[in-house]
Amino acid sequence: MTTRARVQLLAGAALRIVAGAMFAFHGAQKVLGVLAAHGQPPVGSQLWIGGVIELVGGILIALGLFTRPAALLASGTMAVAYFQFHWKLALDDWKFLPAVNQGELAVLYCFVFLVFAVSGAGAYSLDARRGRG
Repeated sequence: MTTRARVQLLAGAALRIVAGAMFAFHGAQKVLGVLAAHGQPPVGSQLWIGGVIELVGGILIALGLFTRPAALLASGTMAVAYFQFHWKLALDDWKFLPAVNQGELAVLYCFVFLVFAVSGAGAYSLDARRGRG
């Protein structure tokens, strides 16, 4: 394996681990109240379910375990979050832009996780150790 290929694999693993860990932390804030600025949502509510998906999905993505389905669910969750909570169809005041409606993180997570749903976890993952990388 060339040095360039090895560096690409390491960079992909680093992106997967950091994005998954950050996503899991967002879920821990919602579900467990860890360093949360807001109160915890009621158990079973849409925000709570989203938090569980963030927490469990983020951990699985960071570990590289069941990465494709976890990343697909996480990506879809972020698409729903963006369109339901951020996106506004008001062309006159630019609220349809993620930078204006504060939806940048949801859009970024959506597409990063979509890449992992399509490409898998990579060589440095538990999926690869299970023969499913």
